[in-house]
Amino acid sequence: MSSHRQSKKRRYATWAAAGAVVLAGATVAAQNSLATTTSWPAAKVYTGRAFDTCAAPSLSAMKAWNTGFYGAAAVYVGGKNRGCSQPNLTASWVKSVSSVGWKLIPLYVGAQPPCQSGSSPEVISASTAASQGSADGADAVAKASALGMKPGSALYLDMEAYDITNTACNSAVLTYVRAWHKAVDAKQYRTAFYGFSSSSAKAVATATDRTNLPGNLWYAKWDKVNTTTTDWPYASTLYTGHHRAHQYMVNSKESRGGYTITVDRNAWDAPVAITG
Repeated sequence: MSSHRQSKKRRYATWAAAGAVVLAGATVAAQNSLATTTSWPAAKVYTGRAFDTCAAPSLSAMKAWNTGFYGAAAVYVGGKNRGCSQPNLTASWVKSVSSVGWKLIPLYVGAQPPCQSGSSPEVISASTAASQGSADGADAVAKASALGMKPGSALYLDMEAYDITNTACNSAVLTYVRAWHKAVDAKQYRTAFYGFSSSSAKAVATATDRTNLPGNLWYAKWDKVNTTTTDWPYASTLYTGHHRAHQYMVNSKESRGGYTITVDRNAWDAPVAITG
């Protein structure tokens, strides 16, 4: 996500330029069920603080950080726009950190908006948005599965800030997101989305057509408030019942057990990966 692909100054400039947050105007989102059905495994929901950082920390660092302040960590499982190499992120690492109690949040950095403010190795094209989304969705499932993250896990698609008033750009992004959702959903993984509260997340939350949109929303709003409710920027009926996460602080340099890591802080009340 943006903390690991842009400078802090640029992130705030991009966030502000995207426009003010609206408070209403969306209908109830179609959400991936948390319950066990005849074909879907039950979701694993985590409620509490989570952190994200560019590269998955070492196993020793994760054990040292297992103090109870954070209970979950986001990890970048794949995508052509993933910003850091992941030497620690293996199936063995996933199994080990899960065994000591960590919940994991898989992030996939797929194709980015054609009207993005920066540059990315993979960019959504209006003419191929659907096929790109389908291919990236299938790849997200393959990458998560190879790490030992099982069906029923939530996979979070990372979409950076863009001008959502650009109709053609916004349409291409939503076409891509819907195709990504269908590809992930077809393999019985729950779909989820990370984006800026005034930009990419807003595009999903306020889309008039709710068909084939991710059922969980992780919004970046850096107000330093550890909540998924009091500062929720969209209609109150959206993403209720353990489908929300909030990135509320970025670039926090923290030390625990002799290990210092710069992380982003998140309030979490949403599904995570199923491991073990």
